[in-house]
Amino acid sequence: MTLAPPAVAASLDALADLVGDGDAVVLSGAGLSTDSGIPDYRGATGSLRRHTPMTYQTFTRDPRGRHRYWARSFVGWRQMRAARPNDGHRAVGRLQAAGLVGGLITQNVDGLHQAGGARDVVELHGGLDRTLCLGCGDVADRGVLDDRLRAANPDFGPRVDEINPDGDAELPDEVLDGFVMVECLACGADLLKPDVVFFGETVPRDRVDGCFALVEDAGSLLVLGSSLTVMSGYRFVLHAAKLGIPVAIVNVGPTRGDTRADVRVDAPLGEVLPALAARLAG
Repeated sequence: MTLAPPAVAASLDALADLVGDGDAVVLSGAGLSTDSGIPDYRGATGSLRRHTPMTYQTFTRDPRGRHRYWARSFVGWRQMRAARPNDGHRAVGRLQAAGLVGGLITQNVDGLHQAGGARDVVELHGGLDRTLCLGCGDVADRGVLDDRLRAANPDFGPRVDEINPDGDAELPDEVLDGFVMVECLACGADLLKPDVVFFGETVPRDRVDGCFALVEDAGSLLVLGSSLTVMSGYRFVLHAAKLGIPVAIVNVGPTRGDTRADVRVDAPLGEVLPALAARLAG
């Protein structure tokens, strides 16, 4: 249940005191991008209620599943690429520019933190703006692939009303056979993958270690728009709490980390973060 306005005001005061001390590290989730038109996974309208996301095992072992993913992603990418940062993203950028936020870890793959003015963003789960060949390891710009797919599929463009957080769109099975996938330009393999961590895939160890290091040096950990349901993000909350580093969570609805939080704000990020930036960053 959303907190009453007086309680939100008190929580915002506590949040401002904590972030105002500086050296905050942000851990953001899909809830920060919902105001940009990208649904979250587990909220009231979360995509997991309607959509089973692609798993790493299916993508790598099932050519048909891989083909289905790329057909949907080809359509969904157009909307994902058109998404723009919202007031929450811009507020985080302002707090960082003011020297109050240092490190920034995001579970999102949409690139909207960077577009909103943030720098040195650690993309825990990778980014949809790049592709990776599982055959030769080549990393390339997603725009190059999109141009090639447009040329190979000039008439493939079914209309969709909503995309998923992983960048694909729901399409009826009967249209999938009309989609033509292209191979890796570097090696010719049919093993291109978006440079993101799928469900069931492991985040690279060096990336995780780097995030742990950011948390260890933090004055506080500020969780924004994540239910912390999966261990991928929750482990950083546990690590901060173990080290005695204060944790603040801003999210609509309960999170797995609520019992670990020193400050908890249950209110829309699009309201809380601009108010916080206005108070602390001018």
